[in-house]
Amino acid sequence: MSAGPSPSRARSRAWLSRFDSLRVKLFLAIAGANVVLVMAAYLIYSWSFDKGLVEYLNKADETRLQPLVVRLANGYREQGHWDWIVNDRERWFELSREVLGSGRVPRRAGEQGQPPGAPPPANAPAPSASRPPTDAPPPGNPPALTIDPRLLLLDAERRVLIGPEWRAEQAVFKPITVDERLVGYLGYVPRLQMVASLERVFQAQQARTYAAIALGLFAAVLLNAALIAQWLSRRLRALGAGTTAIAQGDYGVRLNAQGHDELAQLADGFNRMAESLQAARQARQQWIADIAHELRTPLATLRAEIEALQDGIRRPDAANLDSLAQEVNRLTRLVDDLRLLSLSDLGALDYRFAPLDLGPFVADYLHDATARPGPRLQLHTDLPAGLRVRADGDRLDQVLANLLQNTRRYTKDPATLRVCLTREGQEARLSWEDSAPGVPAEALPRLTDRLYRVDESRASASGGSGLGLAIARAIIEGHGGRMIAAASALGGLRWDIWLPLHTEVAHG
Repeated sequence: MSAGPSPSRARSRAWLSRFDSLRVKLFLAIAGANVVLVMAAYLIYSWSFDKGLVEYLNKADETRLQPLVVRLANGYREQGHWDWIVNDRERWFELSREVLGSGRVPRRAGEQGQPPGAPPPANAPAPSASRPPTDAPPPGNPPALTIDPRLLLLDAERRVLIGPEWRAEQAVFKPITVDERLVGYLGYVPRLQMVASLERVFQAQQARTYAAIALGLFAAVLLNAALIAQWLSRRLRALGAGTTAIAQGDYGVRLNAQGHDELAQLADGFNRMAESLQAARQARQQWIADIAHELRTPLATLRAEIEALQDGIRRPDAANLDSLAQEVNRLTRLVDDLRLLSLSDLGALDYRFAPLDLGPFVADYLHDATARPGPRLQLHTDLPAGLRVRADGDRLDQVLANLLQNTRRYTKDPATLRVCLTREGQEARLSWEDSAPGVPAEALPRLTDRLYRVDESRASASGGSGLGLAIARAIIEGHGGRMIAAASALGGLRWDIWLPLHTEVAHG
């Protein structure tokens, strides 16, 4: 038998779940991205600074060495050889430091400011032949910014005269010419890494400064990420609260859609969805109430007549039985209409499509319908042949029957009906117009609503369930068409019905 999770593990999971939120994830994502950018900028800056500083120092060395090349050329021009500097290493170090501006060292006694490259005075002691040449400066601490150990003097055949021979392969050579004749080279080794001098101190200062800036940016990044995460999560929490309210049946909730960003568009879409759901619920409630009302009227009539027969108030003769049959038929039509609409809503309404010449089809129906007994109707038609549509003839009969029933039921005598058929692009347009009375403009868009009736001239007292026009629109839309109500030039109501033409006619 396995034991459940321990209390400590449960507490640990509960603690970790507090961080499993969109706000924390947004904070970590934004902060992490900005930290990576700051670190990348710091590393790039450090690399660029090191490389740039070394290149700068090398170019500065090359520029500072040019005067030394000139001095060495002048000395060679006066002496005609390199012995004057090769055999006097102190003069080499003194000359390089004077030219490079690194400071001066005391001159030897007797030189009295004699310019480099000049021969020693007559009373000056000759250089000691026993003194071995040296590649190092005289004892003492050299200045911090010296490049003496990296200098070499070579003759025209690139033989090293002064300086460590092992550095010749690393050196960069600057030619020394006298009267356009190559007499030697001054070599120097470029700085391949930072020296432990003021350059390194400056670099350290810059690194500390940038590190302080990076820390400030890091703190600003954290604050900015926290504010952005809080702002975004607050808007998303409002959306979540609204969604929860919708799920609980509160369709009146609305979000504050500010701005034009994606979240504002999402809030606006949420509000439209809530409005649609609220309208659908109100329509459903109204639909149920209307159905109850429509069923109650014939049922109340049936109940009253049956009770009258039971109590002996009315006799079960043919007239009373016909009255009962009429109420039963009214209930049957209402139930059939409701079933037809429910099938249309489910997309289960059966259609048997076939090519159909719309003009002769409507003309034949009107001829047969107006020949039957009923209110007199002045009919005017313009129904040319040749406009073929793909339709179900039985369903179109239902549409025409509902329109004709509506016209006969609500128009005043002498009633007039005008039916015209025209072609508009790839569609056939059927116009159905009757005479007065008309319908208020505000009621026109609602005429195809289920169980809707105009209160005045087209009231329920005139009969009908209020479902005929809704059924007609459902059938037309099932054919891929549309049906729109408008005011008629005859003073009544006009219906415009568009149906797509059959493929062969549409491309003919």
